Amino acid sequence: MPSNLCAPLRTLLLAVIAPLLLLAGCTPAEPVFKSTDITGTSYGKTLRLTDHNGQERTLADFKGKVVTIFFGYTQCPDVCPTALSGMSTVMQELGPDAERVQVLFVTVDPERDTPELLAQYVPVFDARFLGLYGTPEKIAELAKEFRVFYRKSGDLAGHYTIDHTAGTYVFGPDGRPRLYVRHAEDPQVVVADIKALLAGK
Repeated sequence: MPSNLCAPLRTLLLAVIAPLLLLAGCTPAEPVFKSTDITGTSYGKTLRLTDHNGQERTLADFKGKVVTIFFGYTQCPDVCPTALSGMSTVMQELGPDAERVQVLFVTVDPERDTPELLAQYVPVFDARFLGLYGTPEKIAELAKEFRVFYRKSGDLAGHYTIDHTAGTYVFGPDGRPRLYVRHAEDPQVVVADIKALLAGK
């Protein structure tokens, strides 16, 4: 009698558990990014600046692409050229996938970084890169949204440097903020993360 009861019980358990196991097997694993995952933040909602070609830009303009955003300035002695050079290497390593990536450089020095200067400086690293500028008020508002720190240092009459946050923000093809990349990160790390985002991770 007990053995007869066990068989139906086993069948019932298999009928309940088997679909759950199949469901678990079909659910894709969450991607493990090498950079800091910032999914769920609301950065970028107020981004509305002008690029160095004179065109107004928002993140919606680049939907379908991975977008990287770095805050800096053209007279930056080392941090900004390092960041842009690193992204240039990333674009080369991505090959054809680079056409689905947009690099944005937002100036934190709108008093000196004219559209003409940005147009001379930013595309040197890659012709596809865009420099963005706006009024000091707009830049301050956007920097606050991104929690980016920047401050003039030195002779404020014109000969000054700017201390600023040096990381890069990465947005997925759907326009959502996804990653924060630390300064001077290995380009291969950034390549791997961007490829994961382009694959819909």
